[in-house]
Amino acid sequence: MSKTDWPVPIGEAARRAGVSARMVRHYESLGLVAGVARTDSGYRQYTAADVHGLRFIRRARDLGFSMDEIAGLLALWQDRSRASSQVKRIAQAHIEDLNERIAAMQAMQRSLQTLVSCCHGDDRPDCPILDDMAGEPAPHKH
Repeated sequence: MSKTDWPVPIGEAARRAGVSARMVRHYESLGLVAGVARTDSGYRQYTAADVHGLRFIRRARDLGFSMDEIAGLLALWQDRSRASSQVKRIAQAHIEDLNERIAAMQAMQRSLQTLVSCCHGDDRPDCPILDDMAGEPAPHKH
């Protein structure tokens, strides 16, 4: 099958978009990919536009957007009368969310680093890391 032969079945569409067939079906179930034609026997047939949309979704996922955000971005992408300010607002809100998640992960890292520094890491059974996870106060490091 040459790269210009359209439409293509789900496996080929997934390959061209860089996602799994399972993810293509998932995106369809969420309504992110709509109106995919089917053969008389019920097999999905994807056009170049469908695959382009799948690539858009994959890239948005790579950037960490939620499925709801991706739905909004897809709608804006397909709306030629959109205002870029709408897209920018979504992206800025996503940046703020990423910053909050990064701060939370850094706090987790600091907490875990403190626990690791309190653990002797020897053959003794006492472990401040496990004690902390169990809700027990960690002993002071000597």
